Amino acid sequence: MWGGAGRETRLPVVHCAQTTKGRQEAPPVKGRMPPAANKNGQAALGLRPRKPLRLANGSALPASAARNPGWFWSPLGLVSLLSFATRFYRLREPSHICWDETHFGKMGSYYINRTFFFDVHPPLGKMLIGLAGYLSGYNGTFPFQKPGDKYEQHNYIGMRGFCAFLGSCLVPICYLTVLELSKSLPAAVLTAAILIFDTGFITLSQYILLDPILMFFLMGAVLSMVKYNSCANRSFSAPWWFWLCLTGINLAGAMGVKFVGLFVVLLVGMNTICDLWELLGDLSLSMVTLGKHFLARVLCLIMLPLALYTALFAVHFTVLNRSGPGDGFFSSGFQSRLIGNNLHNVSVPEHLAYGSVVTVKNLRMAGGYLHSHWHLYPEGVGARQQQVTAYLHKDLNNLWIIKRHNVNADYSDPSFPVEFVKHGDVIRLEHKETSRNLHSHHHEAPLTRKHLQVTGYGINGTGDSNDFWRIEVVGRKLGNRIKVLRSQIRLIHVATGCILGSTGKTLPKWGWEQVEVTCTPYQKETPNTLWNVEDHINPRLPNISLDVLKPSFPEILLESHMVMIRGNSGLKPKENEVTSKPWHWPINYQGLRFSGVNETDYRVYLLGNPVIWWINLITIGLYVVMATFVSMAIKRGVQLTTEHKELSQVLLYGGGRIMLGWLLHYFPFFMMGRVLYFHHYFPAMLFSMMLTGITWDVFLKFCAGPLSANNRRRKVYNYGIALLILLSMYSFYLFHPLSYGMVGPLASDPISPMAGLRWLETWEF
Repeated sequence: MWGGAGRETRLPVVHCAQTTKGRQEAPPVKGRMPPAANKNGQAALGLRPRKPLRLANGSALPASAARNPGWFWSPLGLVSLLSFATRFYRLREPSHICWDETHFGKMGSYYINRTFFFDVHPPLGKMLIGLAGYLSGYNGTFPFQKPGDKYEQHNYIGMRGFCAFLGSCLVPICYLTVLELSKSLPAAVLTAAILIFDTGFITLSQYILLDPILMFFLMGAVLSMVKYNSCANRSFSAPWWFWLCLTGINLAGAMGVKFVGLFVVLLVGMNTICDLWELLGDLSLSMVTLGKHFLARVLCLIMLPLALYTALFAVHFTVLNRSGPGDGFFSSGFQSRLIGNNLHNVSVPEHLAYGSVVTVKNLRMAGGYLHSHWHLYPEGVGARQQQVTAYLHKDLNNLWIIKRHNVNADYSDPSFPVEFVKHGDVIRLEHKETSRNLHSHHHEAPLTRKHLQVTGYGINGTGDSNDFWRIEVVGRKLGNRIKVLRSQIRLIHVATGCILGSTGKTLPKWGWEQVEVTCTPYQKETPNTLWNVEDHINPRLPNISLDVLKPSFPEILLESHMVMIRGNSGLKPKENEVTSKPWHWPINYQGLRFSGVNETDYRVYLLGNPVIWWINLITIGLYVVMATFVSMAIKRGVQLTTEHKELSQVLLYGGGRIMLGWLLHYFPFFMMGRVLYFHHYFPAMLFSMMLTGITWDVFLKFCAGPLSANNRRRKVYNYGIALLILLSMYSFYLFHPLSYGMVGPLASDPISPMAGLRWLETWEF
């Protein structure tokens, strides 16, 4: 493995840069600024060399590896084989829905059936799951109703197998990334080993989930970034273009699965800024060449990902062209393009008239329909009258009848003249199902302070003056008629002057977790207080086609993102669902039940291998200490051997990039207001594992350095690496039932075979 100067057997990956022979250093480039020298005349060590890292003998490849390619391929093949074996083992078990398979399996079915749905994540992950199911013979008929439902004869293994395949690929990708950064085969093998034997990653890879798909693209982007950095001395060559383009493709993939893919976009962006800044200081490069470098990165890292990301949504909207459960989250115009929706190719009366039955939709993104039901507001929440809310789904309780404020007439009577509703009219809205009027009064709204409560009041349409609303059309003059879909209206309460609006806040369980509707005293015109009439039923009026109102692709692309972002920020935990806080994650404080809750169930529990996770946690602190001391030594001009310079460069440059990746994928969760779960930490955990491989490799080499005999140095280093790998393997042997399933007494029961492994009271397996 490692044996000091003259016995170097570390294995770097072949670089795009031309290798040199012997020990000669490349001559300095004319015009290039020399490196800053310290007080001893020694060139200071840079964090970002333009040339790829070389060995102490001046070669990019050690002689042993050049003579025997098996030094590279054999370990890669072995770790890949172990990765696939651990991820595909017992893949069919349990043969029922586990955890979020109920969501993403169902969404895969929607793609097969071409049924539109709403999700808070971009579509790529679900599209790939649906494609995997379709290609493996799944017909999209399984309902995926709830965890625990048996798959029976339905072919689910193709979708699980696809996710397991991408989860298995994480090991060789991380192996190659660490190998490229550290030029050390043991560091790469150590990284691969702790990833192979981590129970958390095994569990997360074996089910129909977005996480393995996200992490595949995420780590693909990191590996591609590291590879094109290594091609710095052959800019614009075919390999350089290949890795640069592949980085952009993987960025589009990561963003196309989940919005947290933005974190790896930030990592690549910061790397690119540093790269361009260094190129700017290279006086051997002309401004034309600098411009080419800049344009190449704009093309491959901005334009290419954006084009691919946009294309994903074009495919998404083309495939999902049938009405489904997600219609109500989107605008009326958006819904008109969905086959089977009541607005698709429909003809309705163009202008509102008294006696019309309508649905009224809020114009806020993901705004709901004005809704009421028989349930009353609870004691202590304003007046105990009928609830009025905004509801995101189609429902009969969304229907309202438009009536004059001072007339109770039978508008279906043919002898009664048709009267159109006009801008400025005072009206009543009677709820069709309960015959109560839309009402407001001087009681405070349930959630929003200084807003007034909105209720359903009256009997059979008979109420009081607090049921009167003046209808106004944005940008219209007094007397203008009101058009279906096109007119943006405001409903102003006559008695108080407040405006009907939807706050976007979710009501408690007494309000069925629907959206709060209030009457706001603030007169500012916002989407929250704007509405449009969507459904319109009036047999006495002529109909027109709504095809002309279909939105363009840019409009539906923008709307879908606004709806996703709002839905993501508003996520709340389900009843009895285990949530967590970001500080819980690195210490493996609490896991997640994937399957089963009692001793008779087949239980699967998402929990990281405790030994591996706590080693990773210690390593983060160790890295900070080592990087601080090395940086201080370089700053103080301490003379370093060639070997120690290389190790310092690996620690600061290679480890620094990985540490930055961990920070970017972990700390933003502290600022998120949405509900969080343990599995959100796993992308950051990949960086932590790679940091462990690099840090312990450098640490053991520094520790073994003072030993005089080469064989002693090799033993200290080899034993250290071997001990870490053996600890990972043994702890995997102990905790593997968490991933592959267990039946019997819970670990809280002293007679359980897992009782001795419940090291923390918060572990519920």
